[in-house]
Amino acid sequence: MSKKIPHRIYLTEDQMPTQWYNLRADMKELPDPMLNPATGKPATVKDLYPVFCTELAKQEMDNTTRYIDIPEEVLEFYKMFRPSPLIRAYNLEKALGTPAKIYYKFEGNNTSGSHKLNSAVAQAYYAKEQGLTSLTTETGAGQWGTALAEACCYYNIPLTVYMVKCSYEQKPFRRAIIETFDGKIIPSPSNTTNAGRAILAENPDTSGSLGCAISEAVEKAVTTEGCKYVLGSVLNQVLLHQSIIGLEAKIAMDSIGEYPDVVIGCAGGGSNLGGLIAPYMQDKLTGKANPRLVAVEPASCPSLTRGRYAYDFCDTGKITPLAKMYTLGCDFMPSANHAGGLRYHGMSPILSKLYHDGYMEAVAVEQTKVFEAATFFAKHETILPAPESAHAIRGAIDEALKCKETGEAKTILFGLTGTGYFDMMAYDAFLNGNMNDYIPTDEELEKAFEKLPKIPGIQE
Repeated sequence: MSKKIPHRIYLTEDQMPTQWYNLRADMKELPDPMLNPATGKPATVKDLYPVFCTELAKQEMDNTTRYIDIPEEVLEFYKMFRPSPLIRAYNLEKALGTPAKIYYKFEGNNTSGSHKLNSAVAQAYYAKEQGLTSLTTETGAGQWGTALAEACCYYNIPLTVYMVKCSYEQKPFRRAIIETFDGKIIPSPSNTTNAGRAILAENPDTSGSLGCAISEAVEKAVTTEGCKYVLGSVLNQVLLHQSIIGLEAKIAMDSIGEYPDVVIGCAGGGSNLGGLIAPYMQDKLTGKANPRLVAVEPASCPSLTRGRYAYDFCDTGKITPLAKMYTLGCDFMPSANHAGGLRYHGMSPILSKLYHDGYMEAVAVEQTKVFEAATFFAKHETILPAPESAHAIRGAIDEALKCKETGEAKTILFGLTGTGYFDMMAYDAFLNGNMNDYIPTDEELEKAFEKLPKIPGIQE
């Protein structure tokens, strides 16, 4: 009789990866380069220096280094909350009556309640090493802002966070915890920047977007001496740092003789999805294995499933470099729903390229179905998931139910990116029947697509 796989598989500190994995080193075709908006030419690493820390700019542009050493100081910080557990969802499997084996990588065992701390620590460390005197960022649901506030407090770096206005209003306790860690938080769009004032002038009642908040944070960074901007998703450097999620998951699954048939992650800008699938995508790119890799995004902000693969600004104020990605248009304003941090208008250039080339799948789900999955999961696995994470749960449940129909005993791995304890207004809305599903019309999306930038010789 074979030994039963434990409910939770914990690696030791000595088993924790000491290097991040750079997916670009194994891609058959690289993402198209970022473009300098002033010249229309490919951006150079020096073009990024006014906005990003020097070392982070180098990581952003590094297409060839397969493995990058994690600084010792960052590893020591990681050990306060890593390695994170790989969990076998026995109770969920039983409740679904599925022959599938379901595993999830749980990233919520830290104060920020999410995977975001993996990159926040690294970015704050490089800022400290460079001698910077302050940082700025944006946050949607508040996970990234919370994580960066923790990291900046640890390294004694002042931080200003521009939080999407609807989330700022929905999540007062996220605001409180960011302030607990000495972060300054401003609802975006605001009257504190030129970008914010311009957006408010055009739409005074806007609920904000991540694109708006990015514009304000970047403007604050480039106009403040000793200040740089850091981002919690989308960028190549962030997917690099988050690769520790997938690397740990693979080590843990290898230790019990398992390999996933399907890997599922929620998708907004791409940070956790890119991190979770990284080593499995490597296997796929190098021909070692062929797992299905599935992105689950909100139907209210469906960049992969309904967006255009095109060059676009990463922010609403149109001051960032242009990136080739699946986008809904930087002017797209998602509904003020509870999809949380998955309301970004575009997708990571790396993931966009991989999806475009057929290495990944994507599905879009309505938020009521997401919260049905979230509450079902909580009742059986005892963890209240973040709304973002619940998109992956929805995807995993749907895959497991397919296995129930076919009788296939597939192995499913999904990312539980964080906890939902700061999202109780969303759960309250769902439980009281006050949650609606908003899906943008084709006409609404076309209006945003019409404003995609025109680049002579590249995108007419």
